[in-house]
Amino acid sequence: MAVTGLIGIGFVVLHVAGNLQAFEGREKLNAYSAMLHGPAAEAVLGMRVVLIVAVVLHVLMAVQLTQRARAARPVGYKRRESQIATIASRTMRVGGVLLLAFIVFHILHFTTRQVDPAGWAHRADASGRYDIYGNVVASFRIWWVTAIYLVSMVFLGLHLWHGVWSFGRSLGVAAPGQDPMHRRVAPVLALLLWLGFSIVPLAVFLGVIR
Repeated sequence: MAVTGLIGIGFVVLHVAGNLQAFEGREKLNAYSAMLHGPAAEAVLGMRVVLIVAVVLHVLMAVQLTQRARAARPVGYKRRESQIATIASRTMRVGGVLLLAFIVFHILHFTTRQVDPAGWAHRADASGRYDIYGNVVASFRIWWVTAIYLVSMVFLGLHLWHGVWSFGRSLGVAAPGQDPMHRRVAPVLALLLWLGFSIVPLAVFLGVIR
């Protein structure tokens, strides 16, 4: 869980950096997209294979851990007050399922372009390149598309919060302490990534990006 989660964290950091180029305009974002599908296509394909394997293993490990936890305690507690549980840890399972569904939607929307709510998936810019910028702007002008992305990013932020907080203990590199919540980097990183992913659809919807 920890190793595959780290691979996912690395990917989302790179992904948000690419997304934020929308603020630099159509030329910048379309050139970035063309680079990913041109000179860097082989490297991107390799990264996607690694990421898909990591996601599949992450899901399988989550299912196995859930089954082991239920088998270890088939009867629930009558009363249990957790000392360190957060909203992030409590929503890991349901959030993980929702994120998995969102990933499929996102790939169909912007990668394979089989989902095309704005009717822009097959348009080109003045240079003949796929107009990803135009698709982003047209898509996030639709309220329900923006809503799907913004709600999904809340769950992504929560998932990252608990994942970053817990991976050190899972890998045995973080020693137990009297204050297990002292690792402040987890909520800060989760907040920054949530903001980075949410700001583009929100900026388009509010007319900041046109």
